[in-house]
Amino acid sequence: MEMVNSEKMLRGELYLASDPQLTAEREAVRLLTGEFNSHVSYAETEKRKELSYKIFPNSGKNLHIEPPVFCDYGYNMKIGDNCFFNFNCVFLDVCPITIGNAVKFGPNVSLYAATHPLNAKVRASGLEYGEPIVIGDDAWIGGGCVILPGITIGKSAIVGAGSVVTKDVPDDAVVAGNAAEVIKMVDNSE
Repeated sequence: MEMVNSEKMLRGELYLASDPQLTAEREAVRLLTGEFNSHVSYAETEKRKELSYKIFPNSGKNLHIEPPVFCDYGYNMKIGDNCFFNFNCVFLDVCPITIGNAVKFGPNVSLYAATHPLNAKVRASGLEYGEPIVIGDDAWIGGGCVILPGITIGKSAIVGAGSVVTKDVPDDAVVAGNAAEVIKMVDNSE
């Protein structure tokens, strides 16, 4: 029996994003994020919190997201406890995006689990795929960072503002640049 596009998507295989089921799921989360993003007053903090758990149902306690936020599906993200997302974060979660506990995101951070085939004919057919992203506990992702498909960022790692992360980041590393490179290691043993 042939797999449906949603199964292919989650497995990182070529799939059609225009599939009616996937289109409906993206539409549903867009409506939720639109409502979330419209509640900007501090008086609406509780309403935003309620909506954030509808958008990202696989999240731990004390999730804090500043509006606006955008994602493809929301349910493909697993977010640990005590995470903070600053303004204007974007999550292309066609494959699982796993975020550990106590991770901090600056504004304008983008996690792109989605990608496209290199072959132009395959790309023109509308097929695409994704690769999972993993971010370890206590990581800090600076403002304006882009994390590409298939990347793992280690525990307690720091990604400097404006970096484009094109390869895995070890635990306790500080990386920066485009493409991000290790600039030093931090002793987190204390």
